[in-house]
Formats: sequence, C-alpha cells, structure tokens
Amino acid sequence: MIVVTSDTIPGREIKEVLGLVKGNTIRARNIGRDILAGLKNIVGGEVSDYTKMMAESREQALDRMQESATALGANAIVAVRFVTTSVMDGAAELLAYGTAVVIE
Repeated sequence: MIVVTSDTIPGREIKEVLGLVKGNTIRARNIGRDILAGLKNIVGGEVSDYTKMMAESREQALDRMQESATALGANAIVAVRFVTTSVMDGAAELLAYGTAVVIE
C-alpha cells in the first residue's frame, strides 16, 4: 500500500476516494523511563527510551490506519497526518489519519 503525506501521488491517478481512515494508540510512561528521563534532563541528551516508544507508537498507528484502508478496498492513502494528544497525566494518544483511495 502506498502511504503519502501529499494530496496526490506523482504518476498515479486517483480513481476513487473511499473516505477517512485512522489508526491510533495510547501509550503510558513508566517509572523506569521517567527516572532515566530525569537523569537525562540533568546532563542533557536524547531520551532514547521515549524516542523508541514514540517510534513504535507511530508504526502501530500507521499499521492500524492501513488495516482500515484495506478493509475499505483501498490500495493507497493520501494526505496522511499525525496528531498527538495528552489523554491523562503520563499517557498520550498518537493518531494517524488520511484519505483512503483507489489508484490506477
């Protein structure tokens, strides 16, 4: 499946627009990561545990979005965007959404 952030796919024609598709995940921090993050805050540098957690969250949200598109009969998703929202103290939702389409 082709997944792009643009509204069109160069060299391809959109034959049918199937509608909005989305995928999300909610992740919570844990005490071990918070302790390491606190230490990194003192000395500076990347908090690699959080970087890894967010990368995994993005992939899971993308996978769920693609599953939704496949269920509609799409072979591509255009105009993909990501949104992150705090849902409670220590937990955040990552949402991926876009438009499912059939391309030629």
